[in-house]
Amino acid sequence: MTTQTPFIFHAENIKKAEKYIQKYPAGQERSALKALLDLAQRQEDAEGQKGWLSNAKIEYIADFLKMPVVKVYEVASFYTMFNLKPIGKHHIKLCGTVPCCLLGFEEVLNTFENELNIKVGQTTPDNTFTLDEVECLGACVNGPVVQIGDDYFEDLNVESTTRIINTLKDGKPIKPGSYKQNIK
Repeated sequence: MTTQTPFIFHAENIKKAEKYIQKYPAGQERSALKALLDLAQRQEDAEGQKGWLSNAKIEYIADFLKMPVVKVYEVASFYTMFNLKPIGKHHIKLCGTVPCCLLGFEEVLNTFENELNIKVGQTTPDNTFTLDEVECLGACVNGPVVQIGDDYFEDLNVESTTRIINTLKDGKPIKPGSYKQNIK
């Protein structure tokens, strides 16, 4: 993989990367790979983009850890926490496993698709929203569950999903957690 625009950690991330590496015994520095990929994904590149791992970022991490590029790519492509293509400002990951399906996944998915006018795997033309279906988000009892950025939104239905979308469209902060209606 050869890239046109190189990537390099800024000073703060170099210090963080070195701290991650120091957590492992000598000769096991590669164990910090996922942490370094996360740092790279969160840092803006030369084009001002973040939230995904370009070839330049993967090559940089491989060089940083003295590993073959293909080994770094194998890890980056395996975990759904890493994005190998650009994503929107709000990356929506909707759990599509059986517990969430039994609790209303289809209605929530349809609401996202209809309100955002995109399908799973797509990004809105203004690069504001990306919608993806993922495997278990680990909150099976509180499905349907959505992860937006680093936050989880649980017990969703059509109404709460629409409210979340509209709040994000308005540029306002949203409260993560359960959206279960209080039962009296």
